[in-house]
Amino acid sequence: MMEQVELRMRHTLTILAVLLVVATTAAGQRRGPRGSGPGGELSPPLAKTEVEKRILAVLNDAVKAGELYANVPASDGRMLRLLAETVNARSVVEIGTSTGLSGLWFCLALEKTGGRLTTFEIDPGRAATAMAHFKKAGVDRLVTLVQGDAHQTIARLKDPIDIVFVDADKEGYVDYLNKLLPLVRPGGLIIAHNIDSAPDYLTAVTTNPDLETVLPAQAGNGMAVTLKKR
Repeated sequence: MMEQVELRMRHTLTILAVLLVVATTAAGQRRGPRGSGPGGELSPPLAKTEVEKRILAVLNDAVKAGELYANVPASDGRMLRLLAETVNARSVVEIGTSTGLSGLWFCLALEKTGGRLTTFEIDPGRAATAMAHFKKAGVDRLVTLVQGDAHQTIARLKDPIDIVFVDADKEGYVDYLNKLLPLVRPGGLIIAHNIDSAPDYLTAVTTNPDLETVLPAQAGNGMAVTLKKR
């Protein structure tokens, strides 16, 4: 009984978190949130712990160094962290590691939840850069990086998944969805980036009665957050 109550609370918190981010972002676009910087952008995240400070420092250094290939902007990274911590994610699967910035945002949450990130990257150079970032941030113990074509390598996954994040070849989004959805636990999330370039994926997640999808008001980044219904 208590487990069912906890699951319902977790579900409710997830939806509230999504709605909060949507509302906050939309308000920021209109007038700038309280504590915002010039132009209405959110102020940088504040570190509560030394671990968080170290991860944020690596993120900042990567941005300054231009190690940004196809990475999420900070606003989306903060959403990833928020959602992962809200659902108490223990297993996060990422398709498209790039240079590891989105993985670092996830690790901010996984440090708290005791979870792990399994991330897939096809490019050896980007995979190496990502691992260097994870090690520098001290979170490599939380990360399993699989180098190769994720369309094949995700077949290795067998355990339940709390969150899937897809930010890779846009024409492959539906294939990733079909292969990973059976492993996503009921109440888990599938998050896709740049869906403006993946119309077939958007159709798939908005026409499946087992799924509920929202499109947070992120300016130009095209993120879809999908709940796998219980």
